[in-house]
Amino acid sequence: MRKAAILVAGGKGTRMGRDVSKQYLPIGGKPVLMHTLEVFAASQPDIFQLLVLPADDFSFWKELCLRYDFSIPHQLVAGGDSRFQSVKNGLDNLPFEEGLVAIHDGVRPFVKKDVILESFAEAEKSGSAIAVVDLKDSLRKVGEDGKSTFQERQYFRLVQTPQTFQIGKIRQAFQVAEMPQFTDDATVYEYQGWQVTLIPGNPENIKITTPEDLEYAEFLLSR
Repeated sequence: MRKAAILVAGGKGTRMGRDVSKQYLPIGGKPVLMHTLEVFAASQPDIFQLLVLPADDFSFWKELCLRYDFSIPHQLVAGGDSRFQSVKNGLDNLPFEEGLVAIHDGVRPFVKKDVILESFAEAEKSGSAIAVVDLKDSLRKVGEDGKSTFQERQYFRLVQTPQTFQIGKIRQAFQVAEMPQFTDDATVYEYQGWQVTLIPGNPENIKITTPEDLEYAEFLLSR
């Protein structure tokens, strides 16, 4: 089956406290997004990659690609006002109707190749594959009154990306109006009444959001 990846990086990253958005900041000598594009290209040499960016950033990204001599093939797509809209724009720009698509946060450059490969294999079988990791810390639920109750952590998972789907099904799922409960692509898929399939992610697959995350990213690259 043909395979695609939609790397979503449509935000401004205000929590980083920088003038430049987090997806363009350098780690290991080049911008975060370049690392993410590289790992998907390495896992699937013939993969079709769509990079969803704010439309106003297209020229800046092209300048970065020239500056860093970055030549991995990818197509730019304008992001929307929300992650839902950005993913939908990516899905609408896929050049083929059938196959598999991995939807991934552009600022998660440390996803393992094995996770990407397993996500495609599982989505081909069951329709979806959502990368998750176990919780290590204790878990408490806080109510509206401020009181908290203990929760059994073995019943919970932390959700990552990639979230990989059969193209026909995820395109159908994204034909609905956006809703507050759509916190990721899995929740959009579930809204159709379809069960998602979970696969093991990798703990170091962090979403780079804060300055501390950048420091940790440099550590991971130095190992």
